[in-house]
Amino acid sequence: MAKTFEKAVTGFNHNIKHKGKVYHVQTEDSGVNNPHIITHLFVGGNILATKKNSYGDITKTPNISEHVRELMEEQHKEMLRNLINGVYDNVGNSASTSYQPGEIHTQPKKPEPEPMPLIEATLTPPQLPPEVLAARLLKEAPRENNVGVETLFGEDLISEKSLDEVILSYLAGEGGS
Repeated sequence: MAKTFEKAVTGFNHNIKHKGKVYHVQTEDSGVNNPHIITHLFVGGNILATKKNSYGDITKTPNISEHVRELMEEQHKEMLRNLINGVYDNVGNSASTSYQPGEIHTQPKKPEPEPMPLIEATLTPPQLPPEVLAARLLKEAPRENNVGVETLFGEDLISEKSLDEVILSYLAGEGGS
């Protein structure tokens, strides 16, 4: 007697370039406790199309996992064929913004805020944390660190010594690094 199929069959994932965009097709099985095969078509992180089919009517058949695998393959291929044949070319073009791999979103410049009304301008500003106030009072200008970037973080104070060596030199009264 064949072992009962309870776990989901491993799904499929494919990236495909179509008309200058990279699409991702993903098909997954939910297992016999929730007998559905779901295929999503993604573009730029957004779901463009979904197809869901139930296989609840065949859960008692022998070799169920093989049958589910065949159904998954066919559904996955159907989504790929539809993509290539242009079925989804005009779907979601203006509904949401999507980005291609490596594409970075640059936000448009925000308009200048309107001046605060007089009543709000007379309120006391929020209290800044002491470390922020102390940093604003520093007279030392930023210096370039070892990679040529201006900084106030004191990389010149960082030592190659281990913590134990630093502690021992401090205790010995040598100070410094």
